[in-house]
Amino acid sequence: MDIVVVMDGPETVDPDTDTSFALITAAQERDHRVWHCLPSDLSIVEGRVGARATPAIADETSTPPLLPMPGEDVDLAAVDAVLIRTDPPFDDTYLRLTLMLDPLTRTATSGEQTLVVNSPRGLRDANEKLYSLRFPEITPETIVTADADRITAFAMRHGGAVVKPIEGHGGRGVMAVRPDDHNAPSIIDTMTTRGRVPVVAQRFLDGVAAGDKRILLLDGEPLGAILRRPTDTDFRANICVGGTVEVVELDDDDHRIIETIAPSLHADGLHFVGIDVIDGLLSEVNVTSPTGLSQLTALGADRPDLAVIRWLERTVAR
Repeated sequence: MDIVVVMDGPETVDPDTDTSFALITAAQERDHRVWHCLPSDLSIVEGRVGARATPAIADETSTPPLLPMPGEDVDLAAVDAVLIRTDPPFDDTYLRLTLMLDPLTRTATSGEQTLVVNSPRGLRDANEKLYSLRFPEITPETIVTADADRITAFAMRHGGAVVKPIEGHGGRGVMAVRPDDHNAPSIIDTMTTRGRVPVVAQRFLDGVAAGDKRILLLDGEPLGAILRRPTDTDFRANICVGGTVEVVELDDDDHRIIETIAPSLHADGLHFVGIDVIDGLLSEVNVTSPTGLSQLTALGADRPDLAVIRWLERTVAR
């Protein structure tokens, strides 16, 4: 196959933790041709979506781990798959990226169609903090508001709340608001920009102390799960803020959550996602650039990186 990965620059890649690098390496292991490009490398000329792309030659021992190669013009309507792997937040740059890739998902008169993972339309519709609100039966109590009094009352009612920026990622800007914390009004005031910017407030789940489970889903089916445990000095369990990781089995709550959301993921073209589960409840649905694949593979899972590439092969063949 010919695969193009739209991602951040090679200088951002950590071969030990980067899911995009893991997918590139697995694709090369399966003898596929892979290119990478930045969102700014995309173009539409005479109705054709293209990219000034660089052959992706992965070498984890080099710096950067994607070897520098001459760029070339690639017709994205003529490749087999495009993977959208640019890191969040979903900002104007990300929006333009999805809009420019939209034509690839529509069958042209020539019969050409490129598999895009995840669907540009699905990425626009599925905010990572708000998508879970479609499934209130499997999510913790949640409100979205810029009203400080509402957030304070919510935290009081539930004995505490986690407040998140709607466009946040990687645990950035996530705050715990406790009713007895004298800093709570200042936290809420800062996060809402004095009542002008809505935020997400979820009931604080005490089970986060035992870990935040990241489950990777491929075409609505689980690839595996890792448990991210917070440190003693931070309630957040994100890997990028120091959370430790171990591979875990899925339990009944996990399967119930997956069965509930899988039909929506299929309908929205969200093929490769990472869901976050705490205390048996769905807290987030990560669709833009889900991570955890490298950790899942390194800790002994049965090559989920190759499973993704084999799924691409089967889907393109169909």
